[in-house]
Amino acid sequence: MKKIWSNYKQTILLVIGLIIGAVVGIIWGEKASYLAPFGELFMNLLFVIIVPLIFLTITTSIAKIKQPKRLGKLLISIIGTFVVVSLIAAVIGLVSTYSFKLINPKDSSTILEVLDAGTEAESVELNIIERTIQAISVSDFSLLLTRDSILAIVVFSILFGIALSKSGEDGKPLLNVLEAANKVVFKFIDIIMLYAPIGLGCYFASLVGTFGSEIAVGYLKTFVYYTVIAIAYFFIIYSLYAFIAGGKKGLKAFWSNILPAAATSISTCSSAASIPVNVKCAKKIGVSDDVAETMIPLGTSFHKDGSVIGSVFKIMFLVYLFGTTPSIGKVLAVSLIATLLITAVPVGGGTISETMILTMMGFPMTALPILTIIATIIDPAATLLNVTGDTASSMITSRIVDGKDWMNKKETIIDKVKNKITKKD
Repeated sequence: MKKIWSNYKQTILLVIGLIIGAVVGIIWGEKASYLAPFGELFMNLLFVIIVPLIFLTITTSIAKIKQPKRLGKLLISIIGTFVVVSLIAAVIGLVSTYSFKLINPKDSSTILEVLDAGTEAESVELNIIERTIQAISVSDFSLLLTRDSILAIVVFSILFGIALSKSGEDGKPLLNVLEAANKVVFKFIDIIMLYAPIGLGCYFASLVGTFGSEIAVGYLKTFVYYTVIAIAYFFIIYSLYAFIAGGKKGLKAFWSNILPAAATSISTCSSAASIPVNVKCAKKIGVSDDVAETMIPLGTSFHKDGSVIGSVFKIMFLVYLFGTTPSIGKVLAVSLIATLLITAVPVGGGTISETMILTMMGFPMTALPILTIIATIIDPAATLLNVTGDTASSMITSRIVDGKDWMNKKETIIDKVKNKITKKD
């Protein structure tokens, strides 16, 4: 019993916090919003550590790779994994919605009232190249020190890590400093997580209490159906990924360690806020430090299974609403391209993506509020897939980079250390 408590204490406390938060939200209703500041405190503590966490983990992980071949293989494997699993998510999203109408004609009149509710979105002329440059770079160093520049931080960290690696002995003192700082950051995260059950419980209570009860039939249907698909995807697809990566041992390790990341993602609705917990979960599974510390921060910006499926749902919702018949290839392409432009922030971070969907699919810009509502109601389930999908993908990448026995390598290192200690004694 003590061993179970020792291994799963954090998970148990998080789940208890969420359950209490849900009960309080249901009983108190909108009054539960008074607890929101306590949840925001936890969110703020996570957010302030995101920039140094991403910079330090990616930079030190890449700089410590002494074999150029491993660095190249790692980055190529990560990109390849992201492309394949994102495409799988898009296809499943399309198959799920192709024969199931998210909205019936009788519901259209209710939902179309949103267009006349007084929100007129300004038409924005988007240039994909300009948007990409703005997303991956900034004009001043100070602009990197904000979570609004996640992609730019990631790119800067990769380049800085490569430069540090190529500096050899000259760069070693700086690498030692950054490694020490990285360890301090993770200790800081351990301190934050002591408050997590309270902070997440309060945040979840507020979310449940203030969630809109007035919702059109089409939105309700979309919410329920997306949630069902997300839960099925979470249990079936990620179990499959874990089994492919590590067999029965990988499957067991995944489900034994993924719950803290899953709970954090659902409660915060933020992939970025889940990075610290997710990195720790991946390492406990057996993913090597360089893979976990590189792939998960990268995945926060470049890999979003939940958002890809969500983009397909948004597109198909409008397709049924306006009665259009786009090609399957166009739906898949737009959902993937639009998702790459979503930043790792809570609800509302997908506005650029939603504008992109409207522009590329040829829908009126006044339909933007419709997509915003859909993004809001599916956000918890989408974030769950975004976060845990990075962990499952890191297992696949480990299988590619470190071979079929990748799960045993950390154990071997630990055994060697134990043997040295034993010999000294």
